[in-house]
Amino acid sequence: MLTGSDILTAFFVFTDIYWQNIPEMPKLYEYFGIIVLFYSNEHEPIHVHGKCQGRESKAELIIENGRVIEINYSSVKGRKPLAKAEMKNFQTLTEHYAEEIVQKWIDYFVLHRPIEPQTITQRIK
Repeated sequence: MLTGSDILTAFFVFTDIYWQNIPEMPKLYEYFGIIVLFYSNEHEPIHVHGKCQGRESKAELIIENGRVIEINYSSVKGRKPLAKAEMKNFQTLTEHYAEEIVQKWIDYFVLHRPIEPQTITQRIK
């Protein structure tokens, strides 16, 4: 018969194996050379990273009453920020897909579902 300790140990082993098989940086989008992703060890508030050729910036989504009401952009400590044109593309994509990004955050971090990356080849207007 299994004890509570056995069940708890099995749970932690399963959880560890589960997270080992999830990519460290689930890619959400690729848009004109910019990769938009989460890091697996992320924390709230909900945010994404935009990376391009060694440069990186971050977008933090501010949510009120279940809706994105603001997006704050910042540099990432120890990294060069995205170049001006890259940052504009990152902002355009993040603003256009803000609600979807929130859902992907919930899917990945709360529901532990894998994220299917999207490559966007058309300019977002």
